[in-house]
Amino acid sequence: MRKLKLEELGRTSVAAFKQQPKAPLVIILDNVRSALNVGSAFRTADAFALEHVYLCGITAQPPHREILKTAIGATESVDWTYAPDIVTLVDTLRTQGWRVFAVEQAEGSISLDQYQVRTTDKTALIFGNEVEGVSDAVMPLVDGAVEVPQWGTKHSLNIAVCIGVVVWEMVRQWRSLQQK
Repeated sequence: MRKLKLEELGRTSVAAFKQQPKAPLVIILDNVRSALNVGSAFRTADAFALEHVYLCGITAQPPHREILKTAIGATESVDWTYAPDIVTLVDTLRTQGWRVFAVEQAEGSISLDQYQVRTTDKTALIFGNEVEGVSDAVMPLVDGAVEVPQWGTKHSLNIAVCIGVVVWEMVRQWRSLQQK
């Protein structure tokens, strides 16, 4: 066995990526403090061909040295928007037909392993601040909350890891439904 060389991976160009179909999934970063986590979110959004990344509140925006360090170019391929007020953004997305879920430990949350993607859904996922989580002001506006089941001593995952886990599962389900 050998590792593949970069040129063997058959990666698409940024221009081709912009034109290809995207998973009907967007990420909303709500007051994320670490620009490194923001960069990781962009990289994940690129890896799974998501529609958009929204940056809200104090969340850093490109170009930012730490975002660029972890995104390694994904800020150029993934469409993104800065929205200063998450409540206004969520209201707008919901009027456009998006179902909005907080990724949060909350009353009545759905365990990720129980969440069922529907082919007709456009889904927006809110990932919150590393300490405070999703803003209290937006929680009453969401359609639900999704929670990553955990069995260890800690109560949360790093946001970059959490984004990877949740997005992977939702895109996996969506792609599986597309093949039926």
